[in-house]
Amino acid sequence: MKSNRTHQRQILRRAAVAVEFAFVAPFLIGTALGIVELTRAFDAQNLLETAAREGARFASMDREGILQEGQSTNSKLVQDVKNFLASSGLDPQKIIVTVTDAENPGAPFDLDAPANDLRLFKVEILVPYSNVSYTPVSESNDFSMAASIIFRNGRATLSE
Repeated sequence: MKSNRTHQRQILRRAAVAVEFAFVAPFLIGTALGIVELTRAFDAQNLLETAAREGARFASMDREGILQEGQSTNSKLVQDVKNFLASSGLDPQKIIVTVTDAENPGAPFDLDAPANDLRLFKVEILVPYSNVSYTPVSESNDFSMAASIIFRNGRATLSE
């Protein structure tokens, strides 16, 4: 008789464990998915900051021989940033890259204009969160992730 009670207790304990797991599992799964999504957002933010920095660094270099016929430095910077981000899986059609005057926010900045030599410019990148997220994001809840950097249009020469 004692063994029968022990067996019943084991069955009841297993049932209790199953019920406890049913209550806790959604929380554990939700937490795990949240951590994955948060990690993706931090990774994407770091990627945007790296792209802005590398784009601005390119614009500050001696550009002789780098540009194609008829290509402006601004258009090359924008295309290079979009290509860099596309190589990491972001849709380049949804990426907005702007080059503006750092001292006059909102005003465009022509990197090729001699009057802009040694002046500060700002590279800003905007990407919709829905372009980064692993989970679907509704239009009403979508927002832009952004990164920007200010550089001097110095055209430093490369040493050989």
